[in-house]
Amino acid sequence: MPETGIGVAVPRKEAADKVTGGARYTDDHISPGVLTARTVTSTCAHGTIVSLDVSAARELPGVRAVLTGGDTDVLTGSVIEDRPPLARDKVRYYGEPVALVVADSDAVAARAVTLVQAAYAPLPVVNSPLEAVAPGAALVHEALGSYKKPVEDVYPEPGTNICDREKIRKGDIQKGFAESNVILRAAFDLPQTDHVAMETRAAQARIAADGSVYIHAATQGPFEVKKALSKLFALDEGKVIVQVPLVGGAFGGKAGTELEILAYLASKAVGGRPVRIRNDREADMTSSPCGIGLHAEMRLGAMYDGTIKAAEMTFLVETGAYTDTGPRMTKAIAADCTGPYNIENLSVDSLCVYTNHPYVTSLRGFGHTAMTFCMERMLDKLAAKLRFDPAKLREKNALKPGQTSPGQVKLTESSLGNLPACIEKVKYLIGWSNGIRTVSGGKIIAKGLCCFWKTSTSPPDAVSGALVSFNEDGTVNLNVGCVEIGPAMKTTAAQILSAALKMDVGRIHVNMDVDTRYSPRHWKTVASMTAFMVGRAVLSAAEDVKRQLVGLGAAVMKCAPEDLEVGDGRVYRKSDPAVHHVFKDLVHGYQFENGNAVGGQLFGRGSYVMGDLNYLDRETGKGKSGPYWTVGAQAVEVAYDEREYTYRLLRAATVIDAGKILNPAMAAAVVRGGMCMGLGKASREHFQYGPDGRVLDTSLRTYKVMHFAETPRYLVDFVETPNLDGPYGARGLGEHGVIGMPAALANALSLASGAELDELPLLPEKIWLKKTGGII
Repeated sequence: MPETGIGVAVPRKEAADKVTGGARYTDDHISPGVLTARTVTSTCAHGTIVSLDVSAARELPGVRAVLTGGDTDVLTGSVIEDRPPLARDKVRYYGEPVALVVADSDAVAARAVTLVQAAYAPLPVVNSPLEAVAPGAALVHEALGSYKKPVEDVYPEPGTNICDREKIRKGDIQKGFAESNVILRAAFDLPQTDHVAMETRAAQARIAADGSVYIHAATQGPFEVKKALSKLFALDEGKVIVQVPLVGGAFGGKAGTELEILAYLASKAVGGRPVRIRNDREADMTSSPCGIGLHAEMRLGAMYDGTIKAAEMTFLVETGAYTDTGPRMTKAIAADCTGPYNIENLSVDSLCVYTNHPYVTSLRGFGHTAMTFCMERMLDKLAAKLRFDPAKLREKNALKPGQTSPGQVKLTESSLGNLPACIEKVKYLIGWSNGIRTVSGGKIIAKGLCCFWKTSTSPPDAVSGALVSFNEDGTVNLNVGCVEIGPAMKTTAAQILSAALKMDVGRIHVNMDVDTRYSPRHWKTVASMTAFMVGRAVLSAAEDVKRQLVGLGAAVMKCAPEDLEVGDGRVYRKSDPAVHHVFKDLVHGYQFENGNAVGGQLFGRGSYVMGDLNYLDRETGKGKSGPYWTVGAQAVEVAYDEREYTYRLLRAATVIDAGKILNPAMAAAVVRGGMCMGLGKASREHFQYGPDGRVLDTSLRTYKVMHFAETPRYLVDFVETPNLDGPYGARGLGEHGVIGMPAALANALSLASGAELDELPLLPEKIWLKKTGGII
């Protein structure tokens, strides 16, 4: 049955390939003669490189090249250029690449890696965010002041481990605390975690005889890879071609440029021959970037009636050994620091700090999961202190249109959404009115609730484009530059075009790959901004096509363009739809009965630029970092065993104000996936480090993720307050299922156990330690 437009559950365009095993990912594309590259990684978290002997590896039959840090002098980084592709002079984290072996096969490369001999002189290790800012701390980057900054709004502090500091100053903080009847303080710790995408990172490179560089990669940002390689190696940007097939999950971990650089260096070292490099799971977890760690300290002041008057916050955002997007997440935490609550008096310092741990990059939520955990735990502490219903306390302080964000942006119904409506719906889903702490079957049944919001921290000039063309049978081709990483973004784009052209989405074909030669530029497939940005570009392209269709139709039907409408694959007269011409008669030019032809091949083009954003003021944080917010409420119900300190997840609920749901089935699936990921982060996922900085969790044997049998019953619903700037009113929701789950679970378990659980993950042994002090 034909399906048109939005608000309907449309099967994803690539579904058949995926369910039959026909979908092909980066490392499935292996051509004859391709070489294999593997990295040699550091076994020292912080130390000078005393020696690096690669002679035995070079002599191994089948080895084509061995590269070390001395073979390239570039430094990489999208915010601060501080990372060498291969370590030079010193290593800064366990797992850092120090050499690159290129060989005829994976087996030979693996053997050669074992032949490389490295010796290090250990240096003092910075093993936590607090250690990074302690007096006399060892410096991870002695030359911080000399690094280039590709962006203006980052503020490193040379001579320290602070690579960025973001501030929010709003209202009068002293007055706010003076007017408060209750003042609470607390500290929070969250560990670094991994993305655990099903497809590990992979890239291939070859250099053609004319100097063209072909990169085939699992990346969320093909156009950023193109730009980075061009800049780093002084290449003609037009000769850097990045090709991206389907990507097997990313969650932000494939938004940077890492293996693509190594693949290019490897290919260059062997005369341009094709070279592939793919992480195994251990390399993906230890060498490639992970998610942030955080230490936060907060002070909250409120009236007896529950009104929050003031907040003072310090965030130490752990970026690991190199910056990558760490400063951007530091900014995001500062910009949204209050959560979706009105706090008029703020003093916030968000610091991005180096440690000797693996460096970080974007991870689903972009810092908001960590920030939300801290703020929502404070809200529950305040509710307990004031003997308030936690849901009512949140409703009382919820931001409303006319109030301002921490960056002093005036909020509207369109830009903010309706948080109270989300709270009411989530209370109903979780059965809040039935009691939030009861005893059943010897277990304590407890419920925890939280709220969240998120905007993006996209560059003000972030762009997206869309191209529309037609086949001779009148079907449509849609070409967009976003990467299909899992959430059916290409299908959503087709639905938006379907609604604009009022035609069956089954007659719209979307390119699943991205090739920077012919795909229109899209900034990155990140930040829950893809539906918004691509959708706006698609609508622009649709308007361009419709203008051409009615223009040609008017010439053919001898009427004014305004007399015509487009729909159902036809151009027809509004006054008499029976008078029409189908697309196939028009889209490649119209031929009259006498043989004369008019028009020509129709192409629609559309683009969107983020535009109405600006840099945050360095001293106050005043400014607009994103186009709108998505708000929501989440809740978790647990059964807690107070004798064993264990718990079982019973139910988890999420309600998001999504503006307009474009594909209900996919929206619910994306949110459920996020909830599962969030509960994994909350209940078990974490990297552990030895006192020497060694990564102790290098595989999924010790780094635990959620198993299907452990998942609770998921309950998902939506509120629809139109975002007037979004395509058909839509807001982003790709990341939002994950954001509040750790906070909601911690609130439920704190209520159940009677302990203040302010550290992730929420392991039974940690609950036991908190309850007993470690005394058996």
